[in-house]
Amino acid sequence: MNAKASQRAEVIFKVRSGQMTATDAAQALGISRQQYYKWEQRALQAVLNSLEDQPTGRPATPTDPEKEKLQSRVKQLEQKVQVYEQKEQLRQVLNEWAARDDLPPAKKNPK
Repeated sequence: MNAKASQRAEVIFKVRSGQMTATDAAQALGISRQQYYKWEQRALQAVLNSLEDQPTGRPATPTDPEKEKLQSRVKQLEQKVQVYEQKEQLRQVLNEWAARDDLPPAKKNPK
């Protein structure tokens, strides 16, 4: 907090606690009484706003659209790899059966 803000807050607290009048406060700050009341109202509103209940837990982490897109692509590719691995396992089982029964080996699908 800068020095001016600290001084303003101190004067406002003095007025609110009865140690100083609003006229004296305005004079000390070099502003009109009307301007003092505007500052006081803003300060009190800021105090109330800062004391509002906040959501519990950690704040949500900001999302990165590019990161989410890449994660989605990785998931798709992992699923494709899993399908190809299953196809290869099936091909090996068929080749083992074919070898037992003297059948031609299973063909590899280029896709």
